[in-house]
Amino acid sequence: MASLSAEAIVCAVRAHGEHGAILRALTREAGLVAGYVRGGRSRRLRPILMPGNLVALELRARTEEQLAGATAELLASRAPLLAEPLAAAAIDWVTSATAAILPESQPYAALYVALSGLLDAIGVAPSARQWAAALARYELLLLAELGFGLDLDECVATGARDHLAFVSPKSGGAVSVAAAAGYEARLLRLPAFLRGAGAAETMGDVLDGLAITGHFLDRDLLEGRNRELIEVRARLIDRLGRAVA
Repeated sequence: MASLSAEAIVCAVRAHGEHGAILRALTREAGLVAGYVRGGRSRRLRPILMPGNLVALELRARTEEQLAGATAELLASRAPLLAEPLAAAAIDWVTSATAAILPESQPYAALYVALSGLLDAIGVAPSARQWAAALARYELLLLAELGFGLDLDECVATGARDHLAFVSPKSGGAVSVAAAAGYEARLLRLPAFLRGAGAAETMGDVLDGLAITGHFLDRDLLEGRNRELIEVRARLIDRLGRAVA
């Protein structure tokens, strides 16, 4: 990718040099891309280069191996959401995770659409339950897109497709009520919304869904190594738990 012009969601910004910044952003067609923004730490550009913002991104590089130079124009700001602690924690986690987990320059159109929809939901949903459910589904999609999808359509033990109520923390497969008998404490509770069966009815359902996706994100994608990122998510889950308490 020697050049690119695309709408992009800002995912991470890191200071580089005295005034510049390295931007990582998610695009629909090219996936996660990176570029150096001259003056990216300036008063003018800081409000534009905020995680969650939608920008018109221009990347230019002489070779495929060279870090591209980048310019960005603001299309939609999500800065007002950052004044609300719960929304800010959600945006911090989902953009940081996307930047850290996805390989660069590989298209993930479904993830781009899902992330855009999630960020919109954080801004307009009438309660945290709705957008937190969308967050759980985004994390589930992230696992699937990177080859660690969970099998939530049938029981891993019996093949049954009804009364699926748990997930095996080892296999990532659903487990029916009958097959789970006596082993419930060792399994993760599976809320129906995570299988696409309606909306999340309670925040408890959402937290159960996030417990599933969090377990497999930590095990399969973060591998317990990125403790700082794991702690960002833990703070978000704690805030969600206190919001419903």
